[in-house]
Amino acid sequence: MIKVSQIESIITEKLKKDDMFVVEISVHPGNKIVVVIDSDNGVPISYCIEISRLIESDFDRENEDFELEVSSAGIGQAFRVHRQYLKNLGRRVEVLENTGKKVSGKLTSVNDEDFVVEIEEMIKPEGKKRKELHVHKVGYKYDEVKQVKDIISF
Repeated sequence: MIKVSQIESIITEKLKKDDMFVVEISVHPGNKIVVVIDSDNGVPISYCIEISRLIESDFDRENEDFELEVSSAGIGQAFRVHRQYLKNLGRRVEVLENTGKKVSGKLTSVNDEDFVVEIEEMIKPEGKKRKELHVHKVGYKYDEVKQVKDIISF
């Protein structure tokens, strides 16, 4: 069976040289290989094809058959690696907390232990008739959330 480490060793240098990064590499039963890549500026389909050909050139289908899928991280999919948080700094994100609560706001800070989201809410202050815009920042540790994903707005 093909191993994840084999795939990593084939593509790591090329991705690093082209300022791309791995989001996920998995090998499923029957040698179905799934590689998901990303970059700070997006990944064109032509680059996915290039990585696919690079991987294919290292294996012999006569020796060991496999299925290969190379794609870029999709819009609106949950972040899987730290660099995706860095890439989306300053953008709107949706956070699904471990409690099941969803909040959305602007990702304002990211480090190795946690991240901060600036949230805008309409809150009715005590003694007033109308709601007012209230902006506050909420810090999250990575293990306090189920998922974080970018919000696309047009």
